[in-house]
Amino acid sequence: MSTQSLSGRRVLAIGPALAGLADGPLAGAQLEQATLARLIGVTAAEADLIIIDADAWADPALAAGIQALTISPSPPPPVLLVGSHLPTAVVRNLFRLDHSDVLEAPYTPEAVVAAIEGLLAAQTAKTAAAAPAPAVPQAAAVARCWAVIGAVGGSGATTLAIEIANQLCGRQAKEKSVCLIDLCLADGSAGPYLGASPTLRVADLAAAADKLDAAMLQAFVTPVTKQLDLLAAPRDPQAFEAAPREAILRMLEIACESYDWVILDMPRHRRSWSLEVLGGCDEMLVISELTVPALLAARSLSDEIERDLGSGQKPKIVLNRLASRMFGPAPSMAEAERALQRKAEGGVSSDWEAAAASVNLGGPIATHRPKSKIVKDVQQLVDRLAAHSVATKAA
Repeated sequence: MSTQSLSGRRVLAIGPALAGLADGPLAGAQLEQATLARLIGVTAAEADLIIIDADAWADPALAAGIQALTISPSPPPPVLLVGSHLPTAVVRNLFRLDHSDVLEAPYTPEAVVAAIEGLLAAQTAKTAAAAPAPAVPQAAAVARCWAVIGAVGGSGATTLAIEIANQLCGRQAKEKSVCLIDLCLADGSAGPYLGASPTLRVADLAAAADKLDAAMLQAFVTPVTKQLDLLAAPRDPQAFEAAPREAILRMLEIACESYDWVILDMPRHRRSWSLEVLGGCDEMLVISELTVPALLAARSLSDEIERDLGSGQKPKIVLNRLASRMFGPAPSMAEAERALQRKAEGGVSSDWEAAAASVNLGGPIATHRPKSKIVKDVQQLVDRLAAHSVATKAA
């Protein structure tokens, strides 16, 4: 591919250091330099190619920028990501694009030309007919990933994460299609709630992070049902310190390549990897009780996540334990939404007996109390979220 093939091409360069390519691989192109914010809503009608300098941006902002491309209603142009540091959350989101490639620094002008050639050849039949294009790496299938976060302690986030995972299992024909990952490493309760014994040893995960693959991941998995696997660690107050960011992100990357659905039970308090994980999720559910302190906490948490991701992604708030009275008059749904200053995605009814029976017997509420209002409400919630996921993926 000669530089003449880029003559008149519109190239969006995200990162100041890329300006130097204008005298080399991008000679003749119409170069527009911009920040990550330019990626929001950009379409193939606005640019023929996007080049992003991964080293120019902090990891959470970079992951959010790539995520903005994946959720764009119109297909974005081909994307070339270059740099010496390529976070797994970024690469995972990049894999969702139809045409993308990664070039690790240090790279030569010839390598940039070859990468651009491959991307443009894959994008247009005209270029593909003119010359055989180098093989473009094909991404593995990537799971749909939902994160569940409690606005306050005891809001029922783990219970709802389990019920959501169980609902998704009922929609899958193949075995081992859903994975529930308890990222509350120090004191997570997903294992005990399911009557399962967690087998994820954080120290072992940290030691194996650089060589972790799908087969090795199964050594850390606890099978719950034919469709559902659990990734959870035994109680350990030092677990967060023992699990480096790279190990957590690598585990999630492999899990998302191995399952159709991944549900994350997230810790309330932010960790070094929290924003990257959330930036790679398709949905973020903030779980709140119908009390004023919980509602205010849910609003603050949602605002913080939305602000710090900076990608336009918005958490969805789910109101848990809806009832006519909870130790006195409870706020109505409308009153709750006024406190939240936003619409709630849905509500889940209060059924203490069903929840307690499920926890004591071990397993989802749907198994022990299938007629509980909780089961019906979660089913309706999953219906809406799954329909949105399918629509987003199709777009």
